[in-house]
Amino acid sequence: MHDIDHRVLGNKLDLFHQQEEGAGMVFWHPRGWELYRVLEDYIRGRMRRAGFREIRTPQLLARSLWEKSGHWEKFGSAMYSLADAEGGRALSLKPMSCPCHVQVFNQRVRSHRELPVRYSEFGACHRDEPSGSLEGLKRARAFVQDDAHVFCMEAHIEDEVARFCELLRQVYADLGFPSFKVALATRPAQRAGSDEGWDRAEAALAKAARAAGLEFDVLEGEGAFYGPKLEFHLMDSRDRSWQCGTVQLDFVLPERLEAEYVNERNERERPVMIHHAVLGSMERFIAMLLEHYEGWLPLWLAPDQVVVATISEANLAYAEEVVQALEEAGIRVVQDSRPERLEKKIMDARERQIPILVALGSRDERDGTVSIRERDGQQQTLVLEEGVAWLREAARPPAKDGAIAFERTAP
Repeated sequence: MHDIDHRVLGNKLDLFHQQEEGAGMVFWHPRGWELYRVLEDYIRGRMRRAGFREIRTPQLLARSLWEKSGHWEKFGSAMYSLADAEGGRALSLKPMSCPCHVQVFNQRVRSHRELPVRYSEFGACHRDEPSGSLEGLKRARAFVQDDAHVFCMEAHIEDEVARFCELLRQVYADLGFPSFKVALATRPAQRAGSDEGWDRAEAALAKAARAAGLEFDVLEGEGAFYGPKLEFHLMDSRDRSWQCGTVQLDFVLPERLEAEYVNERNERERPVMIHHAVLGSMERFIAMLLEHYEGWLPLWLAPDQVVVATISEANLAYAEEVVQALEEAGIRVVQDSRPERLEKKIMDARERQIPILVALGSRDERDGTVSIRERDGQQQTLVLEEGVAWLREAARPPAKDGAIAFERTAP
């Protein structure tokens, strides 16, 4: 395939579209939303096994919160804002979720024994990006971040960074990216916090990265306004670099938003805040996956995993029985019982880039079998129950029944 731009694939495979009435926004079609949900559920399971608890926070909040956090000063020109008709109170759509997670943490007094506290969220964000910079799913005005935040003590930093780096390694390998490059982005010119705080944060993050076995380049001045960050860059099948995951160390927001816990001396103390993202943006990562695999997604990710194609109309009842058995096994299946030749159905399945085709003829119906054709041309005929079991195993998401082993750091 030559047309490997994700926007071309999105149209060809009926995944999503964009239009002027929602510039920078995405209209997900059924097949595209299926892919989105499979990826989201996979990340959700990984985060849960890594010790994160999922939360949900509002999209529209008082501008005063963003002013207090410092985001308004830094990002105000890119934030969507409006005045509340009731009292004229200025409101803004959130461009990121971090201040919201601090609000959840602040709802009660925390003991040092509770730390680290880990939250995750698929946070819907809006940013008023310039129209000239919009690029399909890669650069959008409405997108979802796989946001995560850890509230901990300084003594926890190394273990928490190591925990997240191990999670990143496993996720990227599962998604087809076994290697990545890392960069440490340091203090920008426009920043919050003292130089002393930045010295501490940069030294702590560099030390934690080395302890996690990472080698990294240094990007001077590319950090977030509240703290330094590790950036994880993946290489796709065309040797293009994509910046995806981040780990950011933050001493500033807990101070500005008055987060605190009670230490072992029964004194109030500020926690350290670590910002995490595995994929970065769900939309952007889907664009990357589509271009990396040129539309031929791995079986476990494919929106439609199997097409059941009849050889003649006489096999319709058996085809419905096979489809039901596959659906009950959790396989995403579509049925093709059009009055077309099998060759046409095979060609159409390839055009939609469905990885597996199950062809059913009179012999299959008589013998209770299914004829499985894989993308690479391999074929096998199995009894229906065996065929369902084989397909279920072949389509099983990575680490479905496994777990990532992590030790909690003793405070």
